[in-house]
Amino acid sequence: MWDDVKNFFDPNLMGALPDVRVEGASVEDWQAVFDLVQTQGWKWEYAMSDVVVPLPSATDVLARLTDAELPILRVWPLPGVLVNFWPYSAAEIDFDIDLRQWQGQERLDTLCGFFAAIGRRLGKPVLMAPEGDRQHPILGFDVEADRVILLASPCVPEYD
Repeated sequence: MWDDVKNFFDPNLMGALPDVRVEGASVEDWQAVFDLVQTQGWKWEYAMSDVVVPLPSATDVLARLTDAELPILRVWPLPGVLVNFWPYSAAEIDFDIDLRQWQGQERLDTLCGFFAAIGRRLGKPVLMAPEGDRQHPILGFDVEADRVILLASPCVPEYD
């Protein structure tokens, strides 16, 4: 429920762009994400150097020269709500969300569904951590539970 987790969505507490990832990934996992994005009915675009181009295969995306500009896969699970995928390496699927766009129960439900779709397709956890604090995930998709779960307490310390 939104009231239980809204502190995790406070950009002043968590940073505006929390780190979201799937660890232990492969080129095949990236391709599965590309396929998922193209078949879910979400609006999306793939860009290199801010030029929108057709989405290549994950093999081609991840084989780019190391000094080449990093491409971006932008996905809108809802109008006005953006997820940015960053193909830094095959070993991890990195993406970010802007917490300012993910406020309220409806958007929380969409985000949980988005994480679950990725986690189910890959059979791997999807972890969200505060911006710049990847070692302390706060929520994520749990494969065994088959749902998004809290990984930390959403309480905010009280100050005197």
